[in-house]
Amino acid sequence: MLTQQITPDILKWICAQAQNGHKPDAVLQAMRASGWNDIAARSAIDLSQRGSLTEPPPPIAVPEPALAESPTAIRTSDREVAVLSSMQLPRVVVFGGALSDAECDALIELARTKLKRSHTVDNWSGGDALSDARTSEGMFFTPGENELLERIETRIAELVQWPRERGEGMQVLRYGVGAEYRPHHDYFDPTVAGAASMLKRGGPRVGTVLMYLNTPIKGGATTFPDAGFQVSAIKGNAVFFSYDRPHPVTLSLHGGAPVIEAEKWVATKWLRAGVFTV
Repeated sequence: MLTQQITPDILKWICAQAQNGHKPDAVLQAMRASGWNDIAARSAIDLSQRGSLTEPPPPIAVPEPALAESPTAIRTSDREVAVLSSMQLPRVVVFGGALSDAECDALIELARTKLKRSHTVDNWSGGDALSDARTSEGMFFTPGENELLERIETRIAELVQWPRERGEGMQVLRYGVGAEYRPHHDYFDPTVAGAASMLKRGGPRVGTVLMYLNTPIKGGATTFPDAGFQVSAIKGNAVFFSYDRPHPVTLSLHGGAPVIEAEKWVATKWLRAGVFTV
């Protein structure tokens, strides 16, 4: 039996086929036609979707709150936000009172009628895909869609010292009883097939701000498994974490624990290295 070696060049070729709109089945057929055996071809396609980045790349600039003097609060242009805890690795900061109760309630009501089953990023195409790992409902606002969004986005930019135009549109999510988001990374692996599509709208993701819009009765914490740390979902609070390279060395693996009683509402703001384009 002919044995093929999965080289960086073949992975680049597979990625190029994905970027040109070819489906995995079509790429598999093309590889078979050129002499690849089925097992090796499928393995190469699978690797192109899982990523092949082994060594950590150099770090890049990321958002960073002004915490050098260990303040107990940060004053933004419209609100004082408490600093509840701070961790260096992973880089995590928990904020208290990042949103008012009225802002939380308003975001929920604006989103409630627009919810759809949440998607994850498809590493093949760079588009959206349904996954059993994520069982929430959600919707997206466009950046600065209304006065409320503008105010919150400006506050986030001031809290983490990152230009507002580098933020994606805010996503609001609802988790019912039993709903969860299994541990995952928010960064984009540049070696996966769909990387070019994911990165073209502002470069890599470098940070996440997760805001809690209500307090579930039980469950729903944000977990950081590699750090043995979790953040309780408390209305108005927020957790910020950054990742200075697309690699597990950042310890930014995180998840939304299952909701046990009542429901959980959150708003997520992902931050890019460059200007985000809609």
